[in-house]
Parts: sequence; structure tokens; C-alpha cells
Amino acid sequence: MITDKLIEKIIDLQNPTCVGLDTLFDYLPDDMKADVNSFEGVAERVFDFNKKLIDTLCDIIPSVKVQIAYYEMYGVAGMKAYEETLKYAAEKDLVVIADAKRNDIGSTAACYAKTFLGETDVNGLQKQAFPADYVTVNGYLGTDGIQPFVDECESKEKGIFVLVKTSNPSGAEIQNQVLESGVPMYEYMGGLVEKWGESTIGKYGYSAVGAVVGATHPTEAARLRKALPHTFFLIPGYGAQGGNAEMLKSCFGANGLGGVVNNSRGILCAYKKQGGTFYEAARAATIAMQKDLSSVIGVMKK
Repeated sequence: MITDKLIEKIIDLQNPTCVGLDTLFDYLPDDMKADVNSFEGVAERVFDFNKKLIDTLCDIIPSVKVQIAYYEMYGVAGMKAYEETLKYAAEKDLVVIADAKRNDIGSTAACYAKTFLGETDVNGLQKQAFPADYVTVNGYLGTDGIQPFVDECESKEKGIFVLVKTSNPSGAEIQNQVLESGVPMYEYMGGLVEKWGESTIGKYGYSAVGAVVGATHPTEAARLRKALPHTFFLIPGYGAQGGNAEMLKSCFGANGLGGVVNNSRGILCAYKKQGGTFYEAARAATIAMQKDLSSVIGVMKK
């Protein structure tokens, strides 16, 4: 089961870090941006940047998250770079999260699920479009929008992360609204996630249906961790968005497990503060993050 694989890589590396490849062209060093005047040129350089980062970090991190919006903005060429990045990360044995935040009504959700987790039939041949281990999804269409993704999780040993308590400040406008039952919306959504994952619980007690829980909301995260014992967290917000290790401690259990922490700009753009090559600076920033997280979370063990 994919969450078991992710947990085992986290334990082996003692590192719950996910590097977010939200690779804006402007993040690239000047020499990599030189003489580029087309989407095709952008896509080529972005993939070169991603590939070098993956090569440099794959021995010290368990996973990467690839945000699709940063590639869609460069059209078809950008989507080709997206596909190549997913595939290259998988070749390096990283757990790959497609950050696409997809969903719709059941039949359309099924298409999204096949796009990122399953296969599409072409005259009897099964083809993968944008293969990933996980995809992020929006759960606010309810069960009929989630079930197609759960079906792919079960049949393909894949996973999803459902938006529950996001790291952006205005998320509270909706997510913190209190229902008539007295339960906040985010906690109610978390309860649905726990239920949706019941059929996919692995040997470490976590399901393939995870939750996105921002590091910038430690009080809410603590409530969710207590209420969702079988739900693995994808934790954005560390670094540039203001989250720190102490704030996200509540996302983890006593054994140091329970989540993976995303950092994008803090690693992609580390060279702008530290100097040196972008990939050496990224490695140094990743190692510093691992030490920071470990100092708070402790030893991660089965």
C-alpha cells in the first residue's frame, strides 16, 4: 500500500520532508533563463532544473509534490515538462504527489482519477496519462466525487490527499464555520476523510486517503490528529508561508509518524539567499529542514 511505502521511506531516511516542485520559470538562475522566448524553451529549462534537483535530493528525501498550475501556465509544452518530472521522480524511487486539487461529479471525477492514478483504455490498451502515487483532491462534492479516486486507490495501490484545513489565511472563512452540530467544517470534512479511507488502511494503521492539513494552524491540526487516527497528513505551509517545526508538531503521533511536510520555495529558491549553485543550496536547505523537523518530532519509528 502506497502510504506504507511512504512511511517506510520516511523511517529509513528519518526525514518527513516533501520537496514541492512548484517550479516557476522566474525561480531559475539567470543563466538557465537566458535566450528563452517560447513556452517550449521554458518547459525545457524547467525540466532541466527539476531533474538536477531530483538527482541531488533523491537520496535524502522520501517524496516530491509537483504542483500542476506551475506547468499548465506554459501550455502544452509545460504539461510535457510536468509529465517528464513525474516520471523522472518515479524513476528515482521517490513517492510522487501530483498536486492538482481535482474533483467534480462522479463521472468526471472518474476521469480525473484515471488521469493521475489509473489507466485510460485506448482500443483495449491501457495507457497512463500523468502517473503519480498520490493526487490532491477537493472533497467538497461529497462521497460520489471521492469514490472514483478511492476505487483507483484500492485497485492500483495509489493514494489521495483531501483538502481539509488548508494553510492559506482565508481558508478559515469556510473551513472554520461551525455546523449546527457544533463541529467546525474542517473537522467534519476530516471525519469524512477518515471514513473514506476505511477500506485502505495499511500495516502502519494509516489509510491511502490522507488529508491536507496546514502547518500554519497548529490548534486545528491538533484536533484533527486526535480525531483522525488512521489519516496520514500532507502538511503544507512550512517555511515561506510562515509555518515552523514547533507549529506542526501536533500533526504527528508519539512515534514521529503521521505526516509528510512540504517545502517548495524554501528549497527551490534557497540559492538566492545562500549563494552557490541552486542544487547545492537546495540540498543544504533540505538537510537543515530535516534537522529542524527531527529536533521537534523526534525519532521516527514503526
